[in-house]
Amino acid sequence: MKILIVEDDRRIASFLERGLVAEGYQVSIEQDGRDGLERARTDSFDLIILDRMLPYVDGMEVCRILREERRPVLILMLTAKDSLQDKVEGLKGGADDYLTKPFAFDELLARIYALRRRRTDIDHEGVLRIGPLVLDPQSRRVAKDEKPISLTVREFELLRYLMVNAGKVVSRQRLLNSVWEYGYDPGTKIVDVYVRYVRAKIDEPGLPSLIETVRGVGYMIGGEASA
Repeated sequence: MKILIVEDDRRIASFLERGLVAEGYQVSIEQDGRDGLERARTDSFDLIILDRMLPYVDGMEVCRILREERRPVLILMLTAKDSLQDKVEGLKGGADDYLTKPFAFDELLARIYALRRRRTDIDHEGVLRIGPLVLDPQSRRVAKDEKPISLTVREFELLRYLMVNAGKVVSRQRLLNSVWEYGYDPGTKIVDVYVRYVRAKIDEPGLPSLIETVRGVGYMIGGEASA
């Protein structure tokens, strides 16, 4: 697995490099957002460990640009900001996961493992279809009536999970475990918020939502997905 670290703190970058190389990863380092973005565009990486606060181009902007360009790289964002709003902004901006400084190296390894496992599962899935809605896990593209729909990474993961489990009621806790890798409910209603985001992009005004709310349990997308 090839990892790009974009971190302007040399001590943190060196610490991460030593630890990850010892775990068998191939590691490259860039120290500002401008060079990090260019390196991500010109080389092929499986994961970018991206500091949020960077010189020249900040981490949020780097993440946004890479997602707009539909580059299929995993992004783990590091930040000293630990407020709920900061975390929501990071995930909504396209990061696959969000880790607050200071952190234990073992926690970082666990997050990387979880991201790799999720990506491996996705890579073995075929195209999913529910009526006019089509989701391709390989290209990470979504379309309805052949019109492209732009989703953030987390919105895509949520819709993908519901489509994989089409016709089944999926609880909020299960979505937290599978889409956000949370073993507990943080009390933020993050699942409900993201369902609302996805509905706004895939539903037609005035028509019933494709994602059904099952009161007291969770959500279901109707019918059975075909692959």
